[in-house]
Amino acid sequence: MRSDRWGWRAAIGVLVIDKDPVAESEFWSMAPPGVSIVAARFESPRKPGTSDYGDDPAELVASSPDVARGLEFFGGMRLDAICVCFTTSSLFGGPAFDVSFAARASAAANGIPVVTAAQSSAAALAAVGVSRPYVVVPPWFKDEIVEVGQSYFTEAGHPPVDIQRFRLGRGWDTLKPWETWDAGAQWEVRPADVYRQVRSDFPSTADGVLLAGNGFRCADAVSALEADLGVPVITSNQACLWHSLRTAGTSPRDVTGYGRLFAA
Repeated sequence: MRSDRWGWRAAIGVLVIDKDPVAESEFWSMAPPGVSIVAARFESPRKPGTSDYGDDPAELVASSPDVARGLEFFGGMRLDAICVCFTTSSLFGGPAFDVSFAARASAAANGIPVVTAAQSSAAALAAVGVSRPYVVVPPWFKDEIVEVGQSYFTEAGHPPVDIQRFRLGRGWDTLKPWETWDAGAQWEVRPADVYRQVRSDFPSTADGVLLAGNGFRCADAVSALEADLGVPVITSNQACLWHSLRTAGTSPRDVTGYGRLFAA
């Protein structure tokens, strides 16, 4: 008989950007028995049809009415942790902003602890001992996001040896990065293709892989990449679930098939 996936061990709230179909799917696929996932959505700070995130994208997310409403509703539920699943805003804000925002968000959610995507990724890299990650980002990350990503993880103690965009291939390579998202690229990423590109391009100077972006479908590529490259592989959603479980006081060790992080 199927379980109703009730969160009798832990219930985790996830705040997800409006048109991201990936985060809940990967959280649910990885979550161990007795852990439930509750989701709320918020509007992207990017102006439709443009690459413009405004002057302060991180603060736009932090002060978003949608985020405030989601945190308020989550605060009225019996949740054990909340994760803000929007890597871009974390990267724009930087590690110090992430710490401040998480504290503000927790206060708005009636004291439920809050973690962010980039915080979770940095903590995961540290847990598995990766100091020189090869970072692959989704095709919709524009150059400025790549640049702040380099800065974020360098400041966090994990300077990337290289950051590359995932290539969707024919029919997509003529579009600007933000146009791929608007055209539905988040529905088209296949873990098998992620595996092939990362394995082919992995630099010998890297000691691990970070697949960054909560809308970047790649969790199913982790085990094969770790087996064939011989290094730890971290993804945003994998790291977010791991960090959320630990924050909730729930062991992540019975999560299997999604990399060595859950045993760290």
